[in-house]
Formats: sequence, C-alpha cells, structure tokens
Amino acid sequence: MKLYSSLGPNPRLVRMFLVEKGIEVERVHFDIIAGSNRSDDDYAKKNVMQTTPTLELDDGTCLTESTVICEYLEETHPDPVLIGSTAEERAETRRWARRIDQEIAVPMTMGFRGGAGRPMFEPRMNVVSPDAAAELSAMSDNHWNWLDGQLGSKDHICHDKLTLADLVAFCFIKFGGTVGWSLPEGTDNLARFAAKMEERPSADIWKQEE
Repeated sequence: MKLYSSLGPNPRLVRMFLVEKGIEVERVHFDIIAGSNRSDDDYAKKNVMQTTPTLELDDGTCLTESTVICEYLEETHPDPVLIGSTAEERAETRRWARRIDQEIAVPMTMGFRGGAGRPMFEPRMNVVSPDAAAELSAMSDNHWNWLDGQLGSKDHICHDKLTLADLVAFCFIKFGGTVGWSLPEGTDNLARFAAKMEERPSADIWKQEE
C-alpha cells in the first residue's frame, strides 16, 4: 500500500491510525502549501478532488477520505480494534467520530480558511466571508466546550478505550495548535485528554516536519 499525505489533520489522522495498527506503508508527501497535490496530473487520476490523504492499494485501487481509509484498515487489519468488535460498538464509535467531524472539525476548518488562513486558501478554493468565518470559529469553540462536558473525567470519548473518535478529536486539537488556536477556556477535561494522548507513540507524527 502507498499513502499520499501532507500536512494537516486528516493525513495525520490516517498516519496515527496506521501506527496504532502497527501497519507500515510507503508514503508520498505533498507540499500542500505550494499546492503540489493540485498540480500533479497523475495524482488527479488517483483522487479527482486532489485532496489528501489517499491510500493506494496494491491492486491500484485508490481510497480517499480519512475516515473511509481508517474504516478499510480496520476491516483488513482488525487487531487492535480501533472502531469496534461488535455492530453496537462500531455504531457508537462512528457516532462520536461523526459528531466531532461535523459539529467541530468542519466549522473549525471553514472558519480558519475564511479567517486567518484566507491568504493561502482564497486563491485555490471557495471560502466564507470573514464575518462568517468568525461565526463558524465561535460555533466550533462552543462545540468543543460541549465535548468537554461529555468527556468529563474519562480518558476516552467512548468505550473506555482508544478509538477512532479519540484520534479524530486529538488530531483537530493538534491542528488548531499549528495555526495559533488553543482549546477554549474551561475545557480542562479536553486538555487532560490531549496531554494523555500526547504520550502515545503515534502522537510523534505531530512532531515530524512532514
């Protein structure tokens, strides 16, 4: 298998998932700041959106979207379990991962692209207005506060063990730190959670330049 990746929370989510699974793959790095992924005609044939990450299988099949890739890896490499051992466990993990993605990560990234990240993103994609960006960022922060309450004193978001939901939350907390954002005031549970996640070997992905 070959992983086409870059900076950013979604490629690093897949890379952390791979480390947690103990899977080694060849990796091709794109400089997304320079837009190299969007100027590579061969890559466009593998991923029509030209986003990252993309996982190319040995038979040439290409999988895109970070959670889809993680789902595939879970099915083909079920040990250790990171989504669920039963239908009920998988449903619960997916519910939390989707909540974090839709209610927190989407407004967070859209707010960044239309706000602080506007000079980089506006030339290459549609971005919201500065006012909308501020509103989206505030919406995301409110949902971080909500998630903090849901986490409470637990170490993990669901099942009392590491799951995809934890990795999604951690990757977007780390992403925020790379662009000048920090967890909202009063989210001490999430700060504790993030510090605990930092101790995992897979978190070293965030210390690497690529």
